[in-house]
Amino acid sequence: MSNKQILQAMSGLMAGMFVAILAGTVVANALPRIIADLGASQSSYTWVVTSELLAMTATVPLWGKLADLFNQKLLLQLSLSLFVVGSLVAGFSQDVVTLIVSRIIQGVGAGGLTALAQIVMAAIIPPRRLGKYAGIFGAVFAVGTVAGPLIGGVLVDTSWLGWRWCFFIGVPFALAGIVLLQRTLKLPTVRREVRIDWLGAFLIVSGVCALLIWTSLAGNSFDWASWQTAALVITGVVFLGAAVFVESRAAEPIIPLDIFRNRTVSLTTLASFFVGIAMFAGTVFLSQYFQISLGKTPTVAGLMSLPLIGGLLVSSTVAGQIISATGKWKIYLISGAVVMTAGLGLLSTIDADTHFGLLSVYMAFMGIGVGMLMQNLVLAAQNDVPAHELGAATSVLSFFRSLGGTIGTSVLGAILANRVASEISKGLTENGIPATGGGHGSAVPDMTKLPEPMKTIVEQAYGVATGDLFLIATPFAFLGLIAVLFIKEKPLKTTSGMERLAAEDAAVADAVTVPASRSGAATAPEDGTTGTTGATGLRKD
Repeated sequence: MSNKQILQAMSGLMAGMFVAILAGTVVANALPRIIADLGASQSSYTWVVTSELLAMTATVPLWGKLADLFNQKLLLQLSLSLFVVGSLVAGFSQDVVTLIVSRIIQGVGAGGLTALAQIVMAAIIPPRRLGKYAGIFGAVFAVGTVAGPLIGGVLVDTSWLGWRWCFFIGVPFALAGIVLLQRTLKLPTVRREVRIDWLGAFLIVSGVCALLIWTSLAGNSFDWASWQTAALVITGVVFLGAAVFVESRAAEPIIPLDIFRNRTVSLTTLASFFVGIAMFAGTVFLSQYFQISLGKTPTVAGLMSLPLIGGLLVSSTVAGQIISATGKWKIYLISGAVVMTAGLGLLSTIDADTHFGLLSVYMAFMGIGVGMLMQNLVLAAQNDVPAHELGAATSVLSFFRSLGGTIGTSVLGAILANRVASEISKGLTENGIPATGGGHGSAVPDMTKLPEPMKTIVEQAYGVATGDLFLIATPFAFLGLIAVLFIKEKPLKTTSGMERLAAEDAAVADAVTVPASRSGAATAPEDGTTGTTGATGLRKD
């Protein structure tokens, strides 16, 4: 495909990726208003966010496997259609149960878009040329992640729009993506007999959901050390253990376990997990820090995230262009991991009095590091696996990145709540104020209703606690750096995924027909089916 054709095809992919990311972030600043209008509880507040993340994270491996078995363009359009349905139902919801169900539908669609967009890119673009296009996708990911809360805040603050438009706003992008994909993306349809490992899919989704529900609710709905924790952890481990057993024996496993024998895949998967913690934790908790500790409105808080967006946007685009021009990629993974670790370390020094100029530099460092790492980890893995495993490898990386973000956000959020409570108690004691109510609950305080002494105490508490969160996240970023150091750099391939797949098909056919002809078994029967049928029957990709 020419550069023009690739860019045309990517327009639909980028629209899909944007709405997938937007679905998870646009409601961040709108949730208090949504929950109040629907008359829902604090536990419902949690589930509106958690349900979409659960559905997206848990279904990514399944979508990745389906991409190796069915037409990828059709699967992309199905994902976008699910997203449209979920968004419309969410926008018209009259109660919180309907809203949560619609968020699950959105999450399933977003899971498909997250995995399939990168799989299709690898199918049509050779790894040597993929860097510059992957950089564009990294920029879209950054804009959707960080700009989502800003868009949501503006919609909620605009009286003639309201929170329902947080869900409606993605529909035009999704519909445009369906049309653009139909007109610009040309992928061959491979017709063959397939067997989907439904038992493996059920076990993987169930096990992951049990663990994610635990990390999402522990420390909020129940204690970390409780019978609920024991039940959810044991359930998750048992399901995932059974999934490993089933996947090792399935003819068409959802996640081929052999893929982890590839050193590059294993190390990039580990690094992606740590990038997920840094990326999601950074955006979620910085937004809260801006609003509570610095006293900014949702709209201004979104604007203050621009240094993070800018750093990610520039680094992912520039690094991708240089990688495509030179073919060298490991140095950018190492540099990205070093800069991301440094950025998190710098952010660990912030408090309620940190100057925004200094904070902008720290955020830019973090954004630059994540930008160089995120998409190029996928590039390294896709370059080192057979074409028929592109879907599985890509979805595994996306899955662990989302898993890292979900677990990191949940665990760090619980740590934040405990640290804030401790700092508020300390501040009350130092100011001689009785420690009764006024900030000890787990709910986020309404800063506009707090009296001045209490407001200052809460601002300081959230400032100190947010800095501590980044201090806790820094060692995980360092572990990501260690994983990247052990990745072996290999030359980028110059053929696309479809071209490599065709070559692998030909090799399989030759391996079947040549030995047969040497043994004298190549005599065709009267129906003339020998050879072609044999090759097709054994084809695994």
